[in-house]
Amino acid sequence: MKNTKKITFFALFCTLAMMLSYLEALLPPLFTAVPGIKMGLPNLVIVSVLYLYGVKAAASVSLLRLVLSFLLFGNAVTAAYSLAGAALSLLVMALVKKLSVFSTVGVSITGAVTHNLGQIVVAVFLFDSLSIGYYMLVLTLTGTLAGCVIGIAAALLHKRLAKLLRS
Repeated sequence: MKNTKKITFFALFCTLAMMLSYLEALLPPLFTAVPGIKMGLPNLVIVSVLYLYGVKAAASVSLLRLVLSFLLFGNAVTAAYSLAGAALSLLVMALVKKLSVFSTVGVSITGAVTHNLGQIVVAVFLFDSLSIGYYMLVLTLTGTLAGCVIGIAAALLHKRLAKLLRS
């Protein structure tokens, strides 16, 4: 029975991540002068799953969300950006969490900033221009702000879900 409960929660987490991804796509850009800045709403789910179930579960939810988003809304270029950002982000968040250096907020901030870094690396290769790297300055600031908000929300969600999952 416990396995059924776990599978049900994974399905709910994947669904929630997809819904947040879609919602984020519907929202107007936060700063029209600076394209590509997003809140990272699906990361709320990924950070929560990372704390509740670990790296493998978070990677599974993240990958499933990326694949479904690509199939429903995306193209190969957006998939490359998303995959690079998500992979680097999850890798660094898992490492930082394991080292117990930061709280959930700190883990989320490192995830947001490294997600942006992964996307910048893809852009540098696609456009064959290192000057795109300067955009990382803006993305670091906005990623820190978004990561802080998502981290606070993820900490609250994790606390509530941990109680629910124990019962």
